[in-house]
Amino acid sequence: MHPKLVRLLLGLAIFVVSGISAGPPVMAQDFPTDDPVIKAIWSQGMEHSELYDLAQTLFDSIGPRLTGTPEQQAAVDWAVATLRGWGIEARKEQYGTWRGWRRGVSHVDLIAPRVRSLEGMMLAWSPATKGEKTGGVVILPQVDGADAFRAWLPTARGKFVLLSPAEASCRPASSWKEHGVPGADSVFNQARRAARDAWNARIEAIGLDRQAIVNALEEAGSIGLLTNYWTGAWGIDRIFSLAHAFQGGGAMSHRAAAFDLSCEDYGLVYRLTENNQGPRLRARADAEDLGELPVFNVIGTIPGAALPDEYVLLSAHYDSWDGASGTTDNGTGSVVMMEAMRILQAAYPNPKRTIIMGLWSSEEQGLNGSRAFAHDHPEVVDGLQLALNQDNGTGRVRAIAMQGLTGAGEFFARWLSRLPQSVVGNIDLSMPGNPGGGGSDYAAFICSGAPAFNLSATNYDYGSATWHTNRDTIDKIAWDDLRNNATLTALLVYQAAEDSRIPRDRRVLGVNPRTGEQRTWPGCEDGARQTMERFR
Repeated sequence: MHPKLVRLLLGLAIFVVSGISAGPPVMAQDFPTDDPVIKAIWSQGMEHSELYDLAQTLFDSIGPRLTGTPEQQAAVDWAVATLRGWGIEARKEQYGTWRGWRRGVSHVDLIAPRVRSLEGMMLAWSPATKGEKTGGVVILPQVDGADAFRAWLPTARGKFVLLSPAEASCRPASSWKEHGVPGADSVFNQARRAARDAWNARIEAIGLDRQAIVNALEEAGSIGLLTNYWTGAWGIDRIFSLAHAFQGGGAMSHRAAAFDLSCEDYGLVYRLTENNQGPRLRARADAEDLGELPVFNVIGTIPGAALPDEYVLLSAHYDSWDGASGTTDNGTGSVVMMEAMRILQAAYPNPKRTIIMGLWSSEEQGLNGSRAFAHDHPEVVDGLQLALNQDNGTGRVRAIAMQGLTGAGEFFARWLSRLPQSVVGNIDLSMPGNPGGGGSDYAAFICSGAPAFNLSATNYDYGSATWHTNRDTIDKIAWDDLRNNATLTALLVYQAAEDSRIPRDRRVLGVNPRTGEQRTWPGCEDGARQTMERFR
């Protein structure tokens, strides 16, 4: 490579790396308004961002925030201390308890018929192995009925049991489409579906539910349970608990450690077992069951000066799975809301309405934290002017659905019209929006008819690459987009705090075309009080 080109590329790399921390130069903006608060919020968010420092500490140093773990507790304490350091009222608020668990080191090695360190990871809430365990491998059998399965069970004693189908290829369908003959990707997808259908039929033929199968394997003396939950992308697995990984969920192990093996390594062990080539594994999983522990939401508050009993809520779930660092699900949403609070405290410290930030725990187990807050604080739900929730990755906000609130669209249109085009971009206001509910924490408030909205973002391969995976790490962040989202959130919150109340009139839903019945808006489930028996 030419020396001048090397120097040019090196200089560009230094600029990019330094730009991550300090933020790239921000071009002058044409503001459609002379509002000094809007300009002050812009300056704080775009020119003095602290997002990198927040994200680096949370994702690299504290790490993932699985509900009930010491890391989650550390993250809660850190967020409270950080908010207080900015002069914001902050507290951790207990809403219930959850199964406490500490993750330690885990590894799996192939020791016969050859030696290879496998890419494996203990699943969430798994029991420990209590030292190293060494044994052979068996595949969950293809039998007809529970009696035949029980007759097979002695085979599993002292063995690792494969609970998932093996992928015929860990090459993504996109690669087959790009490089294969025409239709190769369709053949691949069809074969994969057929293999999964056959595996599900194998499980159903046993005649026991999944928890009963796991219980029987443990009672028979199995020393480890092995799964694979490949996303279909290069080298990426979903790292859940056994309840999610065991093809349909609903099962937890209590004595045998449960591991995810990568698509490639799971396939290797499966083929060696299937072909009677004598695979033996050595595994270790250090973990500690901490018993039932209190769990907390993080609540930050900037009191309202004129209307303290009316509220604008910033919402994001703080918990994560722990296959990686929980960055885009939903660490990014959490640091966006923290940064928005910092911006507002600096540029708008005496809001008309009270501004609250909720970082919710246990969203991944059923919106438990946010539902508990809505249940325990009806005064906030009744006085809610606006809730903004963010929970889908690192991309720039591109859509806000009006959740069936017929009068909400004009408010958002007015607020966005006062902002620089570089911030609002091509945001689509879906009016009157979808029928409410949803898979994130805004559903805890919209189900009561409150004005609660999700800030939907650009995908950035979220579903295949980072959502609940072993690759959800800080390097996946799109920093410009994240800074845009924090600034946009603060700008919307400011205007909502100053504006008139958003009406709660909702459109009437139509008839369900499948059943012919009148559709109704979803009710609020008391998710935080749901049973936790499968986690005990």
